[in-house]
Amino acid sequence: MDKETIQTNFARHLKYTLAKDSYTVTDWDRYLALSMTVRDFLVGKWIATQQSYHRGNVKRVYYLSLEYLMGRSLANNIINLGIDQKCKDALEGFDIDWGYLCKLGVDAGLGNGGLGRLAACFLDSMATLSLPATGYGLRYDYGIFRQEIRDGFQVEEPDEWLRFGNPWEIERPEYAFPVQYGGWVEERWADGEYRFEWRPTFNVVAVPFDTPIVGFGCDNVNTLRLWSAKASEEFDFEDFNQGDYIEAVRHKIQAENLTKVLYPNDNNHSGKSLRFRQQYFFVAASIQDMIRRFQAYNSDFSRFSEKVAIQLNDTHPAIAVAELMRVFVDDHGLPWETAWEQIVAVFGYTNHTLLPEALETWPVDFFRQDLPRHLQIIFEINRRFLEQVSMAYPGDNDRLSRMSLIDETAQQKVRMANLASVGSHSINGVAALHTQLLQKHLFRDFYEFFPQRFNNKTNGITQRRWLLKANPELAAWITEIVGDGWITGLDTLRSLESVAKAKASREQFGKIKRNNKVHLASLIKRDLDMIVNPDAIFDVHIKRFHEYKRQLLNVLHIVMLYNRLKEDPTLDMVPRVFIFSGKAAPGYYMAKLVIKLIHSVANVINRDREIDGKIKVVFFPNYGVSLAESIIPAADVSEQISTAGMEASGTGNMKLALNGALTVGTYDGANIEILEEVRKENIFIFGLKADKIEAHRNNGSYDPIALYNSDSEIRRVVDLTFSNFFCLNDPDMFKPIKKSLLDYGDQYFVLADLPAYADCQRHVERVYRKPDQWNKKAILNVARVGKFSSDRVIKQYAEEIWGVEPAQVEESVAGTDTIVEARANLMLRQV
Repeated sequence: MDKETIQTNFARHLKYTLAKDSYTVTDWDRYLALSMTVRDFLVGKWIATQQSYHRGNVKRVYYLSLEYLMGRSLANNIINLGIDQKCKDALEGFDIDWGYLCKLGVDAGLGNGGLGRLAACFLDSMATLSLPATGYGLRYDYGIFRQEIRDGFQVEEPDEWLRFGNPWEIERPEYAFPVQYGGWVEERWADGEYRFEWRPTFNVVAVPFDTPIVGFGCDNVNTLRLWSAKASEEFDFEDFNQGDYIEAVRHKIQAENLTKVLYPNDNNHSGKSLRFRQQYFFVAASIQDMIRRFQAYNSDFSRFSEKVAIQLNDTHPAIAVAELMRVFVDDHGLPWETAWEQIVAVFGYTNHTLLPEALETWPVDFFRQDLPRHLQIIFEINRRFLEQVSMAYPGDNDRLSRMSLIDETAQQKVRMANLASVGSHSINGVAALHTQLLQKHLFRDFYEFFPQRFNNKTNGITQRRWLLKANPELAAWITEIVGDGWITGLDTLRSLESVAKAKASREQFGKIKRNNKVHLASLIKRDLDMIVNPDAIFDVHIKRFHEYKRQLLNVLHIVMLYNRLKEDPTLDMVPRVFIFSGKAAPGYYMAKLVIKLIHSVANVINRDREIDGKIKVVFFPNYGVSLAESIIPAADVSEQISTAGMEASGTGNMKLALNGALTVGTYDGANIEILEEVRKENIFIFGLKADKIEAHRNNGSYDPIALYNSDSEIRRVVDLTFSNFFCLNDPDMFKPIKKSLLDYGDQYFVLADLPAYADCQRHVERVYRKPDQWNKKAILNVARVGKFSSDRVIKQYAEEIWGVEPAQVEESVAGTDTIVEARANLMLRQV
């Protein structure tokens, strides 16, 4: 893959694949030609990797996730293949900027927040570590949504990320599977026992689309397989000929709705039902594919777990426990006890939430209507499990009720987290505090019954995307100092600690940070038509909008600063640019109202000449991976201010710290472990701890109204924010937020933490006034966050949960000649 080869293949794809010449070619055509050129290079490695796994009959891990927030693929693949300089040189020969072409790609619309980005990081690490792995998910036609801001309000539009095609995916119709719903279950007596046969009445076809996942510095290329829903019957001629044109395509519409969008709005029955069917579709297709691959070289399903490990990324794929049990017992005739032993040995379950309401439950009626056989299996799993619990805790009916797979409190519902916990040999949290709180509260009963199953796997991020790709100037500086070992061994960054002592190094680091801020300032001017000062503190709060993530706390502090400046315009204050970005779920009214509040506050503050630009409030719409890659390298301050005890881990905190932003955070999630690594003098921690918040909730000792009445500055902030000052045309617009703070008990302790947050921000300003001191702290953050590489946590998963070993592909095998392959296939067909 030298310069000349790249140029030749690039030109060949332009002419012979895209049928373009110098008169008709567009930049998008050039992007596609370069993508196809790179894809040609990696396909040989991809095929060789799968052949190697098959020949070795290796144990594989299958990662089930409804979300994969992949970002753009071209630059990431080029970097992981190690051909970035060659591509640059080749395209410069055509007077083409390869970096510009890389930015033309679109972010794949396959995820929303941290759950999806974590899954993407994990895929990168599994390939880099040469682990035999396949990711499974859904190929959403329109993603979650494209966020637009109109008059300050979030408006959801379809994310047409596939509009112009996707050069990285390959459709595999030969591996399509039927997924079935509805019908009834027949019972029959055979061989001295009852047999059950499901008779479904509705079929959907799951068609796979494969995307290569390139490992860095190795020849392994793994696969992300995404399922697209297609109708088993495209068109009903009889209905069409009778003039019923809608009925003629009804089945097609119903089937293909399954993969239209990520997370259909479940505020209504139809949305809930669609989401339920969507999850089963994803799981059923994936398990059929695993079974197909297993049977290629194996036949004994009582040893299935020797070749297969399945990781459930949260509760969305939990129905896999019942589905695989159905396949074992009904399709392959395994005795129940043998099948269940394999189920528990195969599955691992990662929990990502501490919110009880976020643990999915599905009405029993949904199962009865769509998955009647699975309901029988779940009832039987529950019966046998509760017998064991009853033996361990005689007479403890409350415990039986809490641990049951069926919630009987109102409408009968299946508790998917309980199903995942009972059916998995491993249950892990994603940060030390998160795991402790799971064991102490949310899953306490299960921890007491299955203590050996619980473990912690603190999340991580891939440094290849979040430093090497996102921040090339900083990456080059680091490599010059410590070498390039950090790209696959992030702990190497510890060597930067000695550099932090050198004034010249601190100054160079500061210059790199300012360059990144200048770049972001230019994006703000281009996209938002706003001028910001790159010498101001860039205070970054980028994440999914949720009340517990407390973007509201940040806004109230901004109003507090604004009040101070209005009272004294000469106040000596370091200018700040507050940068927000993130989406709220379409049906989450309060989160969307906070987005509107941010825009209303920004609309007033940004135009107030009296404060002389000391505060600017920026909101980037349509947050995604590519936008984050521009914001994160420019951040001075990383806002990680969730209510203590409510954030499972967070990974934005890791990305920002790795790029030299100092964390302002609560005692929550992975903030605590970042604190342990970087030391307390290099991070800004504030606020109530989880145990204190729990005590307040239990004894009702927190009174936000009393705080409002006793603290004059808080009172002024609340009064101004929720008067008509920021919403002259609709004075009651933000009244629901005020009521949540004062009338409904301030559930997320926003006002309770506001004084400590304001004091913490004063400390931030004092330190920032001393650039040399600030840069030293920033360098030490970069140096000490090696623990938070996804490589580290994937090694832990592989060794401690999956029992999967690396299977490195040899370079000579990866380069198998295509002519030889073609002849072999021809001979095979002749035979």
